[in-house]
Amino acid sequence: MSNIIEIVEVGPRDGFQSIGPLIPTKRKLELVDMLYDAGIRRMEATAFVSTSAVPQLADAAALLEHIAGKPDLDAQVLVPSLRHAERAIAAGATHLAFVLSVSEKHNKGNVRRSPAESVHEFGELAKLVPAGARLRLNLATAFDCPFDGAVPAAATLALLEPLVAIAPEAEFCLCDTTGRVTPDRVASLFDAARDANPTAQRWAFHGHDTYGQGVSNAVAAWNAGINVIDSSFAGLGGCPFAPGATGNVATEDLVWTFTEMGVSSGIDLPRLIAAAREAAELPGASFGGRVRDALRARTRIAA
Repeated sequence: MSNIIEIVEVGPRDGFQSIGPLIPTKRKLELVDMLYDAGIRRMEATAFVSTSAVPQLADAAALLEHIAGKPDLDAQVLVPSLRHAERAIAAGATHLAFVLSVSEKHNKGNVRRSPAESVHEFGELAKLVPAGARLRLNLATAFDCPFDGAVPAAATLALLEPLVAIAPEAEFCLCDTTGRVTPDRVASLFDAARDANPTAQRWAFHGHDTYGQGVSNAVAAWNAGINVIDSSFAGLGGCPFAPGATGNVATEDLVWTFTEMGVSSGIDLPRLIAAAREAAELPGASFGGRVRDALRARTRIAA
């Protein structure tokens, strides 16, 4: 297994969208710059969504322009539909992350479509992706649904089959939307998904830390051969259509853990923590993570 992990910083999208009070665009860009200076080289810059549903992301085009202009930074954007994907492409997006849910109830609540309708739309989107652009598929509720509970692995695998057939070159991200999955199920589903879809070569994991399993689940995904992991600085985040789900696993917790395991992320932990501390102070922010406070306490003891 490689000793390098690729961390996808989703705070500028998943984190910011969870905050009620509008964050000035200038402040968002300052935090993005801090993340870049900390060594973040892949970032979910924003989402092109309904601005009436998610007014926090009304400045999507401005964020994308700023982030995409940084050298060596892979700026992916979330799109829930073909229409919003067209907006993102027109704004210059070259890495699209399409989202759909295994759960019928969650998909209808999140994107107002059945999973089957979203699969069809993914097929249409795959035809639109410009030459040289990248495509990702975020499969929400791959493990658990906020309305129906545990999602059978068979249901996730059945939905993956036509998606992989449409775009085997895409990256397929299995998402623990509620944060209720355990490490054994993470490893088991990735093993089954990869065995059933040998033409898909790129996989990723997106976890939440609702039950304190975020880091453990990320390590389980890593041990299953997955080296692309989503996280959010300061543990910001949470799905507005998943009642009770709290923030993403904190990026600084992942960086510390994998560094201790001898796995490189290329991220400067002190600089990342400085960005995370500022993000945790955003008005209305619900934050998480443990490493920030642990290192601060250790510094006090050492002094």
